[in-house]
Amino acid sequence: MPTQTFIAFDADDTLWPNQPHFDHVEAQLLQILAPYADHATINARLYDVQRANMQLFGYGAKSFMLSMIETTIQLSGGAVVGSEIQRILDLGKDLLRFAIEPLPDVVEVLTELKERGHKLILLTKGDLFDQESKIARSGLGDFFDYVEIVSEKDVPTYRRLFVRLGATPENFVMIGNSLKSDILPVAKLGFPAIHVPYHANWIHEHVPAELLAGVEFRAVERLREVLELVH
Repeated sequence: MPTQTFIAFDADDTLWPNQPHFDHVEAQLLQILAPYADHATINARLYDVQRANMQLFGYGAKSFMLSMIETTIQLSGGAVVGSEIQRILDLGKDLLRFAIEPLPDVVEVLTELKERGHKLILLTKGDLFDQESKIARSGLGDFFDYVEIVSEKDVPTYRRLFVRLGATPENFVMIGNSLKSDILPVAKLGFPAIHVPYHANWIHEHVPAELLAGVEFRAVERLREVLELVH
């Protein structure tokens, strides 16, 4: 791969753990709703409520909190009590303030790329306040020349970013764990992308195998391997 100028990183589950915290909260919700429905019913309803609410509330802990409350009201038939709602609110607040530790190799990789003279971009989607807080808590903000917090990571969003930066396929690469948000839109525009998988995946980021057919991108097992692809 030719020498890059702009190297963009996804944030959640690429630079620091995020999905495991949501999985933990969802497990707590299953306990709260156990008197009202079985696990399969709860999971299915929460999925549908989240999918509908993302059009209104976007992504992140606040949207998830509202979806959990709505799911609880629906499945309880309105019988949910105030203490149960308060417990869900407390779980949602925990998602807004959990301690952040960078994933393995992150600090070393960012340090090496900065020393090589690259321009680093942090490109993440979600609630502005929530994502800004995560960046501050991570201690990684100073590594980045640009921070982009967007409502969606799709083809139009990346196209606007490329135009604003004057980026070309020869001087840009995107690195992230989500095939849906970090890899496919970039590859569709003919730009290079590197997939770094993470063990916990959000169900709404799932990509059917047929959509990956013919899509060109690089894949690594560990973040440190990107140093061999970006010089």
